This record gives sequence, structure tokens and C-alpha cells, in this order.
Amino acid sequence: MTSRKLEKYELILDAALKVIAENGYHGSQISRIAKEAGVADGTIYLYFKNKEDILISLFQARLGNLVSMFNSSVKETNTADEALRKVCEIHFTELENNINLAYVTQIELRQSSLELRKAIGLVVKPYIQLIEHIIEQGIAEKSFRADLDVKLTRLLIFGAMDEVVTSWLISGRKYSLSAQVDKTVEFFLKGLK
Repeated sequence: MTSRKLEKYELILDAALKVIAENGYHGSQISRIAKEAGVADGTIYLYFKNKEDILISLFQARLGNLVSMFNSSVKETNTADEALRKVCEIHFTELENNINLAYVTQIELRQSSLELRKAIGLVVKPYIQLIEHIIEQGIAEKSFRADLDVKLTRLLIFGAMDEVVTSWLISGRKYSLSAQVDKTVEFFLKGLK
């Protein structure tokens, strides 16, 4: 993609994120996304097949960026404890700083079709695998219990962080999400040690 096309592609994704966060996936029309992006309706179809394709692309791009952040940050840590803290910190801070992304990932995803959820599951898989790697690292370091069911534990950790974000959104964001990192990680570590 040329830089101009890439710029327009990103502009459309940013507009879609805003429109879907404000109106819900089912309440968002291609025309509204185009208007928000400042492009003609037909321009959307030069980049995306349909609204579902926009949402999948949005998740691939934005969650892909988050997974890259997770991976880069984890490489800079020395222990599984530090890596888990860093993942939780980025998860909460990035979603707190991008309310639209938080809303779309936490609320809209759960209301979409099974096929769409499966496609998005493929985008989330590298994140789940990173959490699994951190657990395995902790077991190898002997800082985490050797009897952990790694597959179950990775889902429990991901699910707990996911629920903290969802509860924060549903409560109307009445408190700092990033301020929940210490208590969340402390809870995880008490179960993992």
C-alpha cells in the first residue's frame, strides 16, 4: 500500500472505531463511517468488503499493535513476575487511554456474530500465547507453582483482566483503570506462587 493509501486506510479505521464505539456495531452504517473519515461512501469499498471486514481489520490493526507492545515490553523484563505486571499495565493503561477501543473490544465484540468472534479470536490468540509463555517462564524460574494447568491459567489471567476492563466501562469509568494494576497483579501472583 502506498503511504497515501495507508493513510486513508488508517483514517477509515479510526473513523470506524469512533462510530462503532458511539453507535454500536449494528447501529453503525458505512455512510456514517465514511462521513467521519471525510471520504466518499464508495471509497470505503476500495479498502474493505463490508462492515464486518472493517471491524475485523480494526481488531487486527489495533490489537496487533497492542500485542506488539506486549511483546516488546516483555522482552525488556527479567522475570515472569515483571512480565506479567508489564502485560497487565499495558492492557489497562492502553484501554484507559483509548476509550473507543476499550468500548469496541469489551462491549461490541460480545454482541457480534459467531463468525466474526472466531475471526477476532485469531487476532487475540498471540496475546493468549504470550500469557502462556509468561506462565511457562515462571514455572521454569520456579517462581510459579509447577502444578499449574498452563492452558487454564492463561485463560483465567486473560479473562480476569478482560473483566476488570468491562466492569470499569460498565461503571461509567468512575475510577482509574490503570490504578487497578497493582491489586490485579498481586491477586495473580498469590495464585501463581
